[in-house]
Amino acid sequence: MFRFRSVLLALAGLLLISVPAMAAQTGDASLLAQAQAAPLFTGLAAIGAGLAVIGAGMGIGRIGGSAVEGMARQPEAASQIQTAMIIAAALIEGAAFFGLIICLVR
Repeated sequence: MFRFRSVLLALAGLLLISVPAMAAQTGDASLLAQAQAAPLFTGLAAIGAGLAVIGAGMGIGRIGGSAVEGMARQPEAASQIQTAMIIAAALIEGAAFFGLIICLVR
């Protein structure tokens, strides 16, 4: 239940932060029509970016916890476990950054 409330709080914060970012005024009528639809897309982009970051955080946290548990069970394999953990965390961060960029670019 605590995790669900944390996710809702993070999403609400992202939505509140994203609205002022798209509040720029435009003079062209065609741009004005696009600007009226922009807050919806900005909100959806913020939700997508938030989900990408939350998913990456949960994945890296799970990798770290499992790696520490594995190191505690087999201390002689700690260096191999640490190397695999760092590689997996880097891959997860890369995927999260890609999702974040895609969400923010539209």
